[in-house]
This record gives sequence, C-alpha cells and structure tokens, in this order.
Amino acid sequence: MSRLWVRFSLMIAGVLFLVFFMQFLSIIVPHAARLEPPDIGGPPDSEIARRLIDFMILSLLIGLAGGVLISRVVSAPVSAMARAARRISEGDLAVTVPVRGSYELEELARAFNTMAADLRHAEDLRRNLMADVSHELRTPLAALEANLRAALDRVAPLDDVTIAHLYGQTRHLARLVNDLRDLALAESHKLPLERQPTDMSALIAETIQAIAPLAEEKGISLTAAAEGLPELWVDPVRIRQVLFNLLTNALRHTPEGGAVTVTGAYRAGVMRLEVRDSGEGVEPEHLDAIFDRFYRGDQSRSRATGGTGLGLAIVRALCEAHGGAVSVQSAGRRRGSCFVVTLPG
Repeated sequence: MSRLWVRFSLMIAGVLFLVFFMQFLSIIVPHAARLEPPDIGGPPDSEIARRLIDFMILSLLIGLAGGVLISRVVSAPVSAMARAARRISEGDLAVTVPVRGSYELEELARAFNTMAADLRHAEDLRRNLMADVSHELRTPLAALEANLRAALDRVAPLDDVTIAHLYGQTRHLARLVNDLRDLALAESHKLPLERQPTDMSALIAETIQAIAPLAEEKGISLTAAAEGLPELWVDPVRIRQVLFNLLTNALRHTPEGGAVTVTGAYRAGVMRLEVRDSGEGVEPEHLDAIFDRFYRGDQSRSRATGGTGLGLAIVRALCEAHGGAVSVQSAGRRRGSCFVVTLPG
C-alpha cells in the first residue's frame, strides 16, 4: 500500500467503479421505484440516449473531482519539496522536508534531506576553512610584514639571520597552503588517488629509512615490525604521506631516549598499521579532537615547533579516501600513544 503506483491504481479504480456503479443505478433504480414489470422490448432509444448523456455529464463531473483529489494528494509532497528547494536557493540550508507518503515519495524526501545535509556540511567546511586559513596565515604574514618593513625603514639590518627567519616563514606558508589544499580535496572527496598494487612492507621500510635521520638527531629509537605484509590496492604516495605524518608527529612528541615503533598485520581482509610511541601521550578528553584541523594538545606549543596543525587531519582524510580509518589510543599524559590505521584489503 505504500507504493505510489498501488495507491494511484486503487484511486483510479475506485473512481471508475464509482462511475460505472452510478451508471448502473441510473438504469436500475427508476424501474425498481415504479415497480413495473420488466419491459421485454427495453426502454426506447430516446430514453437510452438521455441516460447516456446524463451518464457522460456525471462521469465528467466525477472524473474532474477525482482528478483534482488525486492530483492534490500526489502533488502535495512534491510542492513541499519545491518550496524547500526555493528556501535552500535563498540560503536557508537548515530546511528539511517530512518523510512520509508512498515509498517513492519517502525515498525522494530522504534524498532531498541528504542533499540538504551535504550542502550544510559543505558550507560548514567552507566557513571553517576560511576561518582557519585567515587565522593561521595572519601570524606568519604579520611576521614577514614586520621584518620587511623594518628592513625598508633601516630600523633593522637585513642580515643573514633575518633572511633565514624570513625564509623559514615562507616555507611554513608554503607547507600550510599545500596541506590546506590536500585537506580540502580529501574532505570534498575530490582528491585524485592513483591506486596500484603496493608492497606495504617495502613502503613502511622506505618511510622508516627516510625519517631515520630525524630520529637519530633527536636520540629516539625508530624500529619497524612489518615483514611479510601482502600487497594492497592503494595510492603509495598518499599512504607514504600518512605514515610520514604519523611518524613525524610521534617524533615531535617523544622526548630524547624514547622509542617509536611501527607494526603491521593483515587479518580478515583488513590491513592494520600501528605507530606506537613512548612520548607525551594524549589525555582522554582530547582523543576525539586530536584529528581536527589546527588542533594542538599543548596550547603553548608554537607553530614553529608544532607544525601546521594539519598533519593528523590529513591522515584521517587520506585514510577515509581509501575506505579506511584512523584512531588513537592513549592511557594519558606521559604514557605514550598508539595511532592505528586500518585499510581494506
């Protein structure tokens, strides 16, 4: 009964039945009321013609009334969606339509509400991105402007130290812009992925080798236990970026003499990668927010030592783009943390 075609069929059938039933009554009732014996020869032609004309007029009136009723019943939800669409076009993205009616209308209403929710999400992403960009660009741009203005006014010499500082600010800006671009593309599901069969054990070993000098410089032990992993159909460049971001984050928050370990396992069609460190750890109330843009658990950490604040957000976006996920586990401050990446096989 919830199918639109079923309801339409029943309503039309009811109208037609009513029309034919009225025709039947228009012929039978007069004879029954007069209690006359049936006329073997039947009614004269003029009477039949008159009754047919009456029947045509009655059918027309009933058909018009039934058509109006049917159109109102069918078009009311569609009209409500049209009004809601106009409100969305005017900027009211909070509008939704009730999910009711036939199966098809319910599906249409759900699709409309999903579209409205996606538009709200996209608008929230746009506003947050603009706010984040303006906030994060303000400090390095202000530093560049101040140093250059001082050099132009001959207040401070433009020596090698100042030039190196300005160069560091420009590098930070370049990293920030690139990270924001990757994050925006990934969150909007428009980041191109060049998937290919990838040896995950070799990929982990290459990433460890690339980041080993940074670990040696900080006096941190960096090891891996991920031999014998099967190939995955992934984008090796993006997965290497995931591992690199997780490892640099672990090294940044692990003190000298600590350890960072990468492990991998494949079970039931799922690849599980773990990056475990013995560093600062994460307090329980911060676990849900650690993958947000520009999140820093230590608010006293500067941009110079804390990176752009987008590394973990990019990790989550890239994992989700591959159909996987990332999570973090930690027993609290100074008790280390473990980032877990799962990728479908």
